[in-house]
Amino acid sequence: MRKKLWYLLISFICCAFIVGCSDDETTGDDDNKENDESSSSDVNVNKEDYPIVDEEITLSLMAPGTGLAEWEDMPTLQQYSEKTNIYFEYDTPPLSDFQTKLNLAFASGDIADIIFGAGTGDLTPGMEVDYGQQGILQPLEDLIDEYAPNFKALMEENPEIKRSITTTDGHIYALPAINQHPTAAWPAGPMWYNGTWLDALGVEELPKTTEELYELLVRFKTEDPNGNGEADEIPLTDVQMNSTRRWFLAAFGMKEWGMEEVNGEARYAPMTENYKEYLTYMNKLYEEELLDPETFSQADEQKKAKGQEDRLGLFPDWFSFFTTGETEGEAINNPMYHPLTSDVSPEIVLPGNPGISRGAFAITNNNQHPEASMRWIDYLYSQEGRDYFDQGPEGYLWEEGEDGQREFLEVPEEYESSEDYRGSLTPAYGITTPMLVDVVENAPRSDFDLFIEKETQEKVDPYAETAFPLVYLSDEEQDTINTIEVDLESYVEQMEAKFITGVEPLSKWDEYIQTIENMNIEQYIQIHQDAYDRWEDS
Repeated sequence: MRKKLWYLLISFICCAFIVGCSDDETTGDDDNKENDESSSSDVNVNKEDYPIVDEEITLSLMAPGTGLAEWEDMPTLQQYSEKTNIYFEYDTPPLSDFQTKLNLAFASGDIADIIFGAGTGDLTPGMEVDYGQQGILQPLEDLIDEYAPNFKALMEENPEIKRSITTTDGHIYALPAINQHPTAAWPAGPMWYNGTWLDALGVEELPKTTEELYELLVRFKTEDPNGNGEADEIPLTDVQMNSTRRWFLAAFGMKEWGMEEVNGEARYAPMTENYKEYLTYMNKLYEEELLDPETFSQADEQKKAKGQEDRLGLFPDWFSFFTTGETEGEAINNPMYHPLTSDVSPEIVLPGNPGISRGAFAITNNNQHPEASMRWIDYLYSQEGRDYFDQGPEGYLWEEGEDGQREFLEVPEEYESSEDYRGSLTPAYGITTPMLVDVVENAPRSDFDLFIEKETQEKVDPYAETAFPLVYLSDEEQDTINTIEVDLESYVEQMEAKFITGVEPLSKWDEYIQTIENMNIEQYIQIHQDAYDRWEDS
């Protein structure tokens, strides 16, 4: 069951990430009721304790659904409604249809009182600015100050949160998911070494430089580490470079495959000399078949099949056993890749996830109870609320043991896994849930959990830094970026594959740079510089 529970963390963190809630509500206080209650639309809102409102209210809520259960049937939401006196009419179109449905709702004006779990893919920063300035999304900063003590405390603890969710007009229109889990700093799924191969070759220390990695990959290819007598080993693999790219860019001094901040300056990494060195190195690995020749043509399923055949030496995945098919216990023998240095980057550089996923919770102008809504969501930003929404109420997925520790219960037969069951109990599954993500208090932690935390503390946490802060653009800036970005990113992606595979020689680097310059890259960089300066000054 512990193995299954790890799938929860994937839903949260690749994506992206989640958040918690607790307390308060109101618009107007009078002196005698300042610490007790306030009123909104003739409904008293209790600023402490429960219920939140004395008289039952019903709000509409729109969120992406995963299809595992109807939200009105989820025990977590049912019991929380009973506790708060706040009930909901749920509109939960499938994840695949959610953005279309959300856009139609905005366009028609028939938008729900609350938008929950959208994330920046569906409720984009541009939409926050646009609909906020139109008055369709309500500003939240005063509500936060008055009715969200848990979220307010998080902002005070980490000022980057407020800077990252405050738009160009100075308002906050959506709350984020905040990730403080031990793996929060991961920029993406790590790379993992095949521990059995390392043992077979007598490798006692992992590579720390690009040259040391090259030498190890050569050994993977030539010394039959899987012991089957065949030259079938694949030293390094990926799918379209989508998972390994960040780690290799970092080895050459870059934090992002796009805009990054370096000493307060915005730069476009794919046109730097550092990027040329990255392409040169990866082309060398490809030409010598140290990088899987099928990297740019295979699907993830093919990569995993190779892992289960014990043919991979270094590979990306959220956890290594997702690729190898091993047990968690066996996967502890597969060490996490250590960040590399190179001749052009002698100090370790590593991108880190800021742990903030925007667009997770918004209150619209149709909502007649914004104070109650803010207090309702604030619970998810507390430790108690986070734990409650993460694993549901006691008696379903878990129960408290005699020692006060949580014990996981058997999963009903109709569910294939504990994660499927969990997704039927709580909405905090597979979406950008507005809550605080962290380790659940008193939940059992396996040896594998502790292994992951130790590897992260040694190989990610000391070096990880945000590549570029979460900024907002003005409408005009966003329009310009949209005009430039589609063709720019498409061209850079195509040329990366061509340079690495040798379809285009790196002798054409100057032509590549000239093409990028002709795409208004200077304006593109300047807009990001201006946005960074605003963020820095906020």
